[in-house]
Amino acid sequence: MVTVLFDSSFERTIKKIKNNKIKERLKKQIKKIVFSPGIGKPMRYTRKNTREFYVSPYRLSYIYIKKDNKLIFLDIYHKDKQ
Repeated sequence: MVTVLFDSSFERTIKKIKNNKIKERLKKQIKKIVFSPGIGKPMRYTRKNTREFYVSPYRLSYIYIKKDNKLIFLDIYHKDKQ
């Protein structure tokens, strides 16, 4: 099983979201990522080795370390404030 960790900025941003529908969608997508970590879009250049998954209107940024079987959720940010 994959070890899941959350960065402090990720947790802080989740707490700021007021809309419960969006929070439920995020939880559902996080579960999907945990069971299949390779589904996100691989990033390039300075964000190499990280992945991004789009959950309207947010983007989940995470890294999957295959050899340690770790999944670290780095950040969640609004699509327009990229």
